[in-house]
Amino acid sequence: QVRLVESGGGLVQPGGSLRLSCAASGFPFNNYAMNWYRQAPGKGRELVATITTFGRSTNYADSVKGRFTISRDNAKNTVYLQMNSLKPEDTAVYYCNVVFYLTNYWGQGTQVTVSS
Repeated sequence: QVRLVESGGGLVQPGGSLRLSCAASGFPFNNYAMNWYRQAPGKGRELVATITTFGRSTNYADSVKGRFTISRDNAKNTVYLQMNSLKPEDTAVYYCNVVFYLTNYWGQGTQVTVSS
């Protein structure tokens, strides 16, 4: 079955960096776009970044453009989210996502807290 496992979250000071990873299994990873979402306390889930199958195209939420970079390693079935210049408003649980056969699959999420 489809499995997505996020890692790399933590506590970081404003202006700092983190790199999130999502290890995927149970579907042909190379053939599917991958997404990162986040959900802050009391708010809905927000699409942060998307990457196409071979990484030729990426898209970002306006709030993270120029600070976050999504990438993928198809040999490792892994998608990454490099987050730089972090702000307190980036605090959220970050989720990896794939739509496979019209079904949304999610990982368990990884907490990112930006605070001094």
